[in-house]
Formats: sequence, structure tokens, C-alpha cells
Amino acid sequence: MQYRAKPVSRTAVLARLYDHSVVNYLATFYNRKIQSALRALLWECQLKLELITTMERFESLQAEWNSLLPDNATNEIFLTWEWQSTWWQCYQPGDLWVVAARDTDHNNRLVGLAPWFIEQPARVIRTIGCVEVTDYLDVLAVPGSREEFYLALVDFLVEHATDFSCLDLCNIPAGTPTLDLLPRLLTERGFAVQVKHEDVCPFIPLPSDFETYLDQLDKKQRHELRRKLRRAEAGDEAKLDWYIVGPEHDLNAEMDRFLDLMESSHPDKAKFLGESYHKAFFKTVMPRLAACGWLQLSFLTVKDTAVATYLNFDYNNRILVYNSGLLPSSYSHLSAGIILLIYNIQYAISKGRSEFDFLQGNEEYKYRMGGQDRSVLMLEATLQSLS
Repeated sequence: MQYRAKPVSRTAVLARLYDHSVVNYLATFYNRKIQSALRALLWECQLKLELITTMERFESLQAEWNSLLPDNATNEIFLTWEWQSTWWQCYQPGDLWVVAARDTDHNNRLVGLAPWFIEQPARVIRTIGCVEVTDYLDVLAVPGSREEFYLALVDFLVEHATDFSCLDLCNIPAGTPTLDLLPRLLTERGFAVQVKHEDVCPFIPLPSDFETYLDQLDKKQRHELRRKLRRAEAGDEAKLDWYIVGPEHDLNAEMDRFLDLMESSHPDKAKFLGESYHKAFFKTVMPRLAACGWLQLSFLTVKDTAVATYLNFDYNNRILVYNSGLLPSSYSHLSAGIILLIYNIQYAISKGRSEFDFLQGNEEYKYRMGGQDRSVLMLEATLQSLS
């Protein structure tokens, strides 16, 4: 299904963002669907929008999807084709409702995506990935077409208002243009909009060497980390080692080992993995990410027994700590989880990564390791009466 915005200059579109007096005056006399038609006549925008509702059309975007990410305001692994398509394949909690924008002046180049679905039966528009197992989400748009795309997208929502009850867009990182543009434009079109704090993602800005990282920590915590390292590495059981899964390993076997440790580490994680679709998602998405070079799965071993594990992502020069596992009773005196975490941070610094992101959750250990909060927010919007 295609929706064509009428053509006018890009300058006029930008002026539309900051001076709305003419249309706002005219809008007082017409309902919102007629308002959209007035805007299409008054401002040009060389965009063609397509509503994608089938898997066949969704999959046809694969070759172009990731090309939007390097210049997108939010470039996260959770917005890649690999993650988005796998999440949909495994969960499918409603109907696909992806809005794609193409620039007709540049060979129909893909310039924007709203990777959405309509959750049933409540008819709520959500971003693919909401809410479980995904930490950062957003709309995708190239900078040169961002304003036009948001304008066209909001008009598109008005035109299709009977398809949904409301928008509930989760996991939007603070600072993205979405949180500046979209609430304002939605409000203009008659939506009641709320932007709410959802969670925090503590992260460590990484220095150039490990000693500098340690020096940045609280004195007590720095002393504690060094003490744990000495005790673990000098213990009688030693033969302590760690490794990152690479091409020489059997990834399927290593994923099974990870899931076993994850399940054993906490009752909540065992309950989570007890749902078959969660385990299916892990087993499907991780090989796809590994094939792209984005998976970093590590284990700490004592006498060749895996006692701790971290499943991280190495993406966009950042390490993202996605999940972990631990043998809770064995070797607890070694603080195996913290030791492996220290090794992961040290390795990230040695590879020149800029950031170590713990992702969502305000667990205390993240701050002890030097974490600083980054907020993620939720945008909720409901269109008022169309009259």
C-alpha cells in the first residue's frame, strides 16, 4: 500500500517545522483528514510512503535496511535487520505495520523506516522489539530527509487513524531527534502525547588504558576489584582461564553452555527461559549476529569447568552487556562473575572500544564498576476525536 506526499521544496518543509501559522489557522475550520490534504498542497516533500504488512515485503527490505543505520541518530544492534527480522520471526504478537519512505528524486532510495507493528487485540502501535529482550529502539531516517519523513509519517498516522487505537513506542534513548520532533508534530495533529521515563542503561566511557579506568573508580571499589583479581588468580584452584568464543569453537554447543549457566544463575532467568519462544529467539538470533561479527560470548573457567559467562554485543565500537550466567554455589568465593566482567572491560579497552554499556537495569554492581546513567523513554500518543 503506497501513500504519496505531494511535491514542494525542501526549504518549505523546513519552514513548516518552525512556522505553522497559516496551516494552524486553516486547520481551525476543517477536520484533521482535510488538514492533511491542505498540508500536502502547501508543502512539498519528495517522499513516497509504503505501508508494509506482509512478510514477503518485509523481507524485501533486507538489502537496504542496514544502510540507514550508520547515519541514523540511533545506531544500535537492536535496529539492525538481523535483530528486527528475527524478533518478528520468533514473537509475532500482532500484525506487521512497517512504514517505509523512499525519495523519488533519488531513484526511490530508502530514506526512512518506522519499524512498527500493531499489537492485537488492543490495536496498539509498537516498535518491533517492544518490550522484552530489546534495549534501544527508534525510528530510522537519513539526516537529510529526517524532517520530511517525520512530517509525512505523522500525516500518514492521521490518514490511517482507524487502523489503531494508540501509539506506545518503547526504549527510545534520550537525545534522539525522535523525542524532539515526534511529540511536537503529533500534538499539532491532535494527538494527546506523553513522554515517560522508562529505564536507565548505565554505561562506562572507556579510557585508553586499563589503569586509567581503575583510577576513575571510587578508591574503595578500586581496592576491592584489585583484591578480587589477586585472590582469584593466586588461588589453589587456579587453572583459572577465560576465553571468547571464536570460529574455532562450536557456537551451538557454546550457546547451550551459556543458556545452562544463565538458567542456573537465578530463578527469574530460569522462568524466562522456560518460555520456549525466548529460548528459540536466543538460539536463532545469536548465530546471525555472530555471522556479522557482532557477538561476543565469553566464559570464565576453573579447571576447565565453565563457572561464569557473559553474552555481549560488539557493535558500533561499543560493547553491550546483554546477559550473563553463573554457577551460583560453586566457586562463589572467587567472585567469578565480577572477575569475568573485569576481563571483559580490560579486553574492550585493549581493542579501543569507546564505551561499555550495561544496557537496561539499575543493578548496583553496574555503578560499582563505574556506570553512568543513560535514560530510555517511552512515547505514548492517542489521537483525539477526528471531528
